[in-house]
Amino acid sequence: MKPAVAVLALFGTACSPPPLSVMSQLSPFQLTSQSGQPFDSKSLEGHVWVADFIYTTCPGPCPLMSHHMSEVQRQTADMPDVKIVSFTVDPATDTPPVLAEYAKHYKADASRWYFLTGDQGKLNEIGRDGFKLNPVDGSMIHSVRFTLVDRRMRIRGYYSSDEEGFLPKLLHDLRQLERE
Repeated sequence: MKPAVAVLALFGTACSPPPLSVMSQLSPFQLTSQSGQPFDSKSLEGHVWVADFIYTTCPGPCPLMSHHMSEVQRQTADMPDVKIVSFTVDPATDTPPVLAEYAKHYKADASRWYFLTGDQGKLNEIGRDGFKLNPVDGSMIHSVRFTLVDRRMRIRGYYSSDEEGFLPKLLHDLRQLERE
């Protein structure tokens, strides 16, 4: 190998961050968006996206989590293919009109940020089995972690919103996935 090629090969390897781990594969799902329209997870294929679990009447961490999601939306405004998904853990209360009002409060761009509701059993499957975060069982107990998902519906990272500095790390990894 010529010296210049060896240096470039070494330099390229040393400067490129290692790929993010593949943690699990999400199964397809169908829910209902804040617009009241059916939402099929197939519409997320081919996009990098961030997900969380919240509920609109939450007196605890959800408002802050939604504020962080609005910051993800703002910081990725130059990346319109990046999507944001908030799943409710309270489908009995969080109907599409309630979610639409909540979305408006956080200035959610409806073309990029989806608030999803549906059958409690389906949401439970998604939260517990798909994301491996929390059940949706009527208890309103839920994870405060954000999840980074790649274009092939694979989970590539978890980020705890109650940890200092989680948002810059999430945005860094999101940009890395967007370049892959």
